This record gives sequence, C-alpha cells and structure tokens, in this order.
Amino acid sequence: MNDNKAILALLDAKPEYAQDVEALLTSAIELANQEVETLSWFAIKLSETQFGIFDTFENEDGRNLHLEGKIAEALLSKADLWLTKSPDILMANVLAVKKSG
Repeated sequence: MNDNKAILALLDAKPEYAQDVEALLTSAIELANQEVETLSWFAIKLSETQFGIFDTFENEDGRNLHLEGKIAEALLSKADLWLTKSPDILMANVLAVKKSG
C-alpha cells in the first residue's frame, strides 16, 4: 500500500469564527494540491463548529513535510483566536483503502 501514513486533525471552532474556519479549510485545497508528498487531503465539517482534516502520505517524510507546510502554518496562526482549544492532531497508519477505478 502506498499511502500508509495519515493525519487526522480535529478542530473545534468558536461559534463566532466557525465560518472563518470553514472558509480557510475550503480554500486550503489549493495549498494541498501544491504538496507533492500529500497523496490525499480531505477537509470535513462534522457540525456547525466541528471540523476535521484527513490526509494521507506515502511515508513519514511526506507527513512531516505537511506538518511543517503552509496549511498547518495558516491554521495554527489563527488557532488561538478561532478555536476553543488547540487542534487534536492524531498520527495514524492506514490499514486498508478502497479506491475507485
């Protein structure tokens, strides 16, 4: 399996900044598309104030590059203002993948 490293980041937005978090995540796809080492990237909305990011990487180096990249920088620069707490960033290993085509 190629994409066996992953990150799941969970974000709890302050209600007054939920739209800002959603807008940042929506626009971050442009940055994700520039990351060669990021194999897949998903921004998700769990509730009006809860969001998440799930992304996969071929290896640990790719995951580390992403953690030091522009998306993390943009998000963390607003975290104190926009989020109720620091993001929960979970490192994961992908066990199985279903791909279409």
